[in-house]
Amino acid sequence: MYVHHMHDWYPEWSEEATGSAGTRTTDVREPYVAVPPEQQPWVNGLQVLMEKSVTKSDFTNPSILIAMNLAGAYNLEAQKLLTDRLMATDSADLTSGQLALTTMALNSSCRDPGNKVSVLQNKMENWVPPSPGAAASAFYGPSLAILALCQKNSEATLPIAVRFAKTLMRESSPFNVDTGAVATLALACMYNRIPVGSQENYRDLFGEALKVLVDNISLRIKDDGIIGNIYSTGLAMQALSVTPEQPIKKWDCQKTMDMILNKIKQGKFQNPMSIAQILPSLKGKTYLDVPQVNCGSDHEMPPTPADYPTPVPRSVSNITVIYTINNQLTEADQLFNETIEVSVRNGSVLFAVLEEAQRKNSMFKFETRMTSWGHFVTSINNIAGNVNHKTYWEFLSGKMPLDEGVDYYIPSNYEHITANFTRY
Repeated sequence: MYVHHMHDWYPEWSEEATGSAGTRTTDVREPYVAVPPEQQPWVNGLQVLMEKSVTKSDFTNPSILIAMNLAGAYNLEAQKLLTDRLMATDSADLTSGQLALTTMALNSSCRDPGNKVSVLQNKMENWVPPSPGAAASAFYGPSLAILALCQKNSEATLPIAVRFAKTLMRESSPFNVDTGAVATLALACMYNRIPVGSQENYRDLFGEALKVLVDNISLRIKDDGIIGNIYSTGLAMQALSVTPEQPIKKWDCQKTMDMILNKIKQGKFQNPMSIAQILPSLKGKTYLDVPQVNCGSDHEMPPTPADYPTPVPRSVSNITVIYTINNQLTEADQLFNETIEVSVRNGSVLFAVLEEAQRKNSMFKFETRMTSWGHFVTSINNIAGNVNHKTYWEFLSGKMPLDEGVDYYIPSNYEHITANFTRY
C-alpha cells in the first residue's frame, strides 16, 4: 500500500473527512446505489460494532459520532457519552482537522459547538500552505476545516476556501485518495452554497479545482471497484456521489458497493474508524448531509444480535509468526536487523505478536501512541519515527505493506511480518 497509507496513521491525518450541503442551488448527484435489503444485516452489524467501541475506549473519536448520526444511532447512551465528551474537549489541544470533525460531530448531534467554530476560522485565516512537494496529506486537516466552516457560515469561509482551492491547483505533490475525497466534499459544499449568477468566477474556480480532484480520484478506481485502497473507498464514494464536476473516468458505483459488501463479509471492517468512514456511504449519506440530520426522538431500533451475521470465527489453536525488526537508516552504531519466532493464539491481532516478542526479547520493545485508527507504533528498540526526518515504522507482510494497523491486522500461520524503519 503506497506511501500514503502511512499518513493515515498520524493523528492529524487520521481525522476522517466530513462535508455539507445547506442551501443547495444545484444538486448534481450520481444516482446512489443502495445496499440490497438482504445485505442490510451486514451493514447493521457494522454499525453495532462501531457503536460498541465508544464505551470500550477512552479515545474520543468525532468521526464515529458523525457516522452514528448520519446512519441513525442505535445506542443512545453511546451517542450521548460521545457528544458530552466532545462538548468538553478543549479547542486549544486539537489540530484543525480534529477541531473540524469535532464541530461537525456536535452539529450532527444538534449541539452548539460554541467557540470551536471561531477558533477554527481563526486557524484557517492564519493557515500557511504547505511548501511545494509536501505530502498530499498536509491538505487533509485544512480540507476538513473548510468543510466544517462551510456548513456553519459559507460566506465568511469564501476567502479561505478561494485561497485553499488556488493552492490545491498549484500543488504537484503525490495525490492521496483520502485527502482528495475530503477536499472534494469541502469544495462541493462551497460550490453548492454560492448562489447561481453571483460571483460566478468563484464557482468557476471551485469547479476547476473539483474537476482536478475528481479526475485524480477516478484514476485510482481499480478494476474491482476499490478506490485507492479499501479504507479510502468510503470517503471516495462520498466525494464521487456529490461532485458537480463529473470525473474523466466513469465510476461504477454498483461494482464498488458489491466489493465493499464482500470485504465486510470477510471481516475486513473491524476497526471502528474504518467503519465510521464507510458507513455513511452504505446508508446513502455523505458528510454534506450533516446540517440536515434530524435530532428528533425517533431513533433507529437496534437490531437484535440474531439479526446480523458475523464473519466466521477461526479455530482455537496456536500459530507461529516470524517477526523481523529492521533499521538501516540511523547512525551506524544503532543499525539492527533482528528476527524472532513467536507463538500466539490463532486469530490474534498483530499487536499481540509485538507484545509477545517484547516479552521474549527486550530488543523488540516498542512504544505506541493512540490515534483514531488505533495504536500507532512510534518506536521500536529505542528508534522512534520523526516527522522532521520523515521517518516512521512501516509494517510489511513479506514485501507487501499492511493495509491495517497493529490492532486489527490478523497474521496467519508462519507469516513473516517485518517492521521496517522507513522514509516517506
